[in-house]
Amino acid sequence: MRRDEISKVILPESEIPKQWYNVIADMPNKPAPYHNPQTLKLIEPDDMKAIFPDEIIRQEMTAERYIDIPDEVREMYRQFRPSPLYRARGLEKQLGTTARIYYKYEGTNATGSHKLNTAIPQAYYNKIAGIKRLSTETGAGQWGSAISLASSQFGLECSVYMVNVSYQQKPYRRSFMKTFGASVVASPSNLTNCGRSMLERDPECSGSLGIAISEAVEDAATHEDTNYALGSVLNHVCLHQTIIGIEAKKQMEILDEYPDVVFACCGGGSNFSGITFPFLQDKFKGQKLRAVAVEPTACPTLTKGIFAYDYGDTVKVAPITKMYTLGHDYIPAGIHAGGLRYHGDSAIVSQLYNDKLIEAKAYGQKAVFEAAITFARTEGIVPAPESAHAIRAAIDEAVLAREAGEEKVILFCLSGHGYFDFAAYENYFSGKLDDVEYSPDSNTSLNNLPPIE
Repeated sequence: MRRDEISKVILPESEIPKQWYNVIADMPNKPAPYHNPQTLKLIEPDDMKAIFPDEIIRQEMTAERYIDIPDEVREMYRQFRPSPLYRARGLEKQLGTTARIYYKYEGTNATGSHKLNTAIPQAYYNKIAGIKRLSTETGAGQWGSAISLASSQFGLECSVYMVNVSYQQKPYRRSFMKTFGASVVASPSNLTNCGRSMLERDPECSGSLGIAISEAVEDAATHEDTNYALGSVLNHVCLHQTIIGIEAKKQMEILDEYPDVVFACCGGGSNFSGITFPFLQDKFKGQKLRAVAVEPTACPTLTKGIFAYDYGDTVKVAPITKMYTLGHDYIPAGIHAGGLRYHGDSAIVSQLYNDKLIEAKAYGQKAVFEAAITFARTEGIVPAPESAHAIRAAIDEAVLAREAGEEKVILFCLSGHGYFDFAAYENYFSGKLDDVEYSPDSNTSLNNLPPIE
């Protein structure tokens, strides 16, 4: 069958990758090492044993190129992987573009997003380490949903600290997590010292991922039977997500295609890492390729942040990381793309951006939801607000190709569906969504960075 006759590529279960790809092995400049938030010294593996199992720590610290995926994890992946690659024919027609647009759809699993790709191995490694409970944070709720499901599959308890603004905006995400046995509280909460201190300062605090991370880390560090699970940012999370790009490369090979540009939304970096890192492996060898991280103007860590060492959370209990940051105590506006409201970015993504090996763009809410509606009406899938950032960038690229008369191949990751996000869509339809621009002049958080060069 010719490429132009194919609208969807689905790989057989036998093609589920057997290894994750660690981009650190091939990076020209490795990400800077972490520092201990208490001592400010370089972090040692033992420093992380209070919150992570040994295998997660090993994956976090290694530069080994390929990491084997355990059979038990691959067996669970079989429920929803390999995920489909679609040709966006309806969108192409609507735009009248000369570009060919493809998207890798990660919303086909029970939780509706890519987050399950790392939730399953994290729950597995904690289970075999004898851990009984996981604590975690969640913004929009995709990560909380994923780790709740994965924990239930492995018989673990799960406590989720959900950013307060999203807790209020997205009640059905809370119900979803509770369905799988998780306890869910609005962050900041009265359950931790961190939460109580934030509420004392601001009883109406809308919360942030940095605060929720602080609460979840404190919970794990103060309970022997509990470990911490993170849905983005850290190296091992980015590693697990590369299953997306590995599959996408195989699917595009079947079509005899290769992308000129790859787009993905970027908050902490897990989705962007997942789709782009396996393609960047080719770029390091000379392949022509653009990889573009797309973020909100309300929290533009790459496009407006600074590259510096900063704490990974608000209360300074997570590792100090060299990354693009807006400041660990910066609280972004309560936009509906809650998964993109993190003050920093993955150390790996940040290093790649600093080395100009990847690009970044930022959009306001209105343009993003406009793109989401266009996509839904042409492709039949309602995208998550986070995912719609990548759609916005892909549409703009396709329009540029049309205007230049170029035959360009565009790939983006549709990281999840938006069927829990109709309150946000209703706000868009009723004209209640505002564009929020980050203002460097009003952000004092960058004055509070740790004294590390």
